Amino acid sequence: MVKQENPNVYVVDSRATRPHTLPRLGQRQRRAGVVQTLLFLLVSVALCGMTIEACFIYRLYFLEPAASASFSKLTGGEDVTSTTKSPSYDILPSKPVAHLTDGNDVVHGQEIMEWSMIAEPILYDMAYKDGSLIIQKEGYYYVYSKVFFSEGGTFYHSVDMNTQKYPGKSITLQRSRKYPSKKSEQQSNSYLGGVFHLYKDDALLVRVRNTSKIQRHKSYENFFGAFMI
Repeated sequence: MVKQENPNVYVVDSRATRPHTLPRLGQRQRRAGVVQTLLFLLVSVALCGMTIEACFIYRLYFLEPAASASFSKLTGGEDVTSTTKSPSYDILPSKPVAHLTDGNDVVHGQEIMEWSMIAEPILYDMAYKDGSLIIQKEGYYYVYSKVFFSEGGTFYHSVDMNTQKYPGKSITLQRSRKYPSKKSEQQSNSYLGGVFHLYKDDALLVRVRNTSKIQRHKSYENFFGAFMI
């Protein structure tokens, strides 16, 4: 009779803990590199923001006041840089512009009208000398003038130009003429305006038949200007 042997029985302890697997060294290095890169980017963005803010502050407090002082005047044949505050608008003109009016400080010639340098004139990238607006940049300009005068006899009002292309000769750009009438002496206005291609150093001036006919009740009733279009 064969003797039956009992099979070997192995008992597994489920409470036994498995050994911890240590992370690989390469993974740790990659994670550390990503963190350092993110920190570097954040610091760079912060520094760029501070630099841009500093540039805006510098432009606001230093460059804009300097630009405002660029409004210049020419009086009595001498260059005078105006340190007065620029006109009330906040944005400076993008192109040359001038607007002049009559004033108590003005003494007209017999035919050529002068313009006030204390009645808040606008002169940007243009100059004024001896009754003339002097062009500083070549281009197309709208040129205009208005005068208030008393009728009586023939009266004309024109905008003339002196240019180096034709030295010693004035060129009439635009003119209005008023002929005498049978009515008693009255007051009237004349307005001129037109577009012209002007060159650097061209000089524009307003000429009338007789400046003694000009009525000077208010400075804004007589004006002269130009602006690039």
